[in-house]
Amino acid sequence: MDLNFLLRGLAIGFSIATPVGPVGVLCILRTLAEGRVSGLFSGLGAATADAIYGCVAGFGVTFISSILINQQILFRLTGGLFLCYLGVKTFLARPSEQSASTTRHFGLAGAYASTFFLTLTNPMTILSFAAIFAVLGLVSTGGNFVSAALLVLGIFFGSASWWFLLSGGISLFRSRFSLNWLHWVSRVSGIIILGFGLIVLVSLVG
Repeated sequence: MDLNFLLRGLAIGFSIATPVGPVGVLCILRTLAEGRVSGLFSGLGAATADAIYGCVAGFGVTFISSILINQQILFRLTGGLFLCYLGVKTFLARPSEQSASTTRHFGLAGAYASTFFLTLTNPMTILSFAAIFAVLGLVSTGGNFVSAALLVLGIFFGSASWWFLLSGGISLFRSRFSLNWLHWVSRVSGIIILGFGLIVLVSLVG
């Protein structure tokens, strides 16, 4: 039944998004520093990338999947360097006290684009999809376009729902953080993100 693919897509998207990683750290930091909207846009960038990977798996585009897996070194190098850049930039950032309502559209676009690129260049994302698809028995949609489309739609909304919950939950505590606390959160977040990047780069020579 086609509806099953939508429900399973929701489960896959939510499962892929929930592990704490660099995108989660960025979402939390941006929610605290700039407001819920900025944190949510950061999450939606990752959800869009998840949906693209879901497209590759759901529509059975095996040659693209093979390219992504075979080019893991390039993806790790690109993703690792980008993480290091984001880590240093986050560490040196000085969060302002401006509210989410005054956040510039360029800032929201940048928040979205950075997590989209970060998730898209992470080779572990496609491997995670492959593992979860195997566990849930979703190796193929049988060539059914509607089933595949519902699966991808479910993945996007499943992932997006997690980022909506995370940014909404964190925003409840935003008023308790002074500007000085935000500076420290930025520094700690920058170190964590930089650490993720270094781990990825070190894995290239391991």
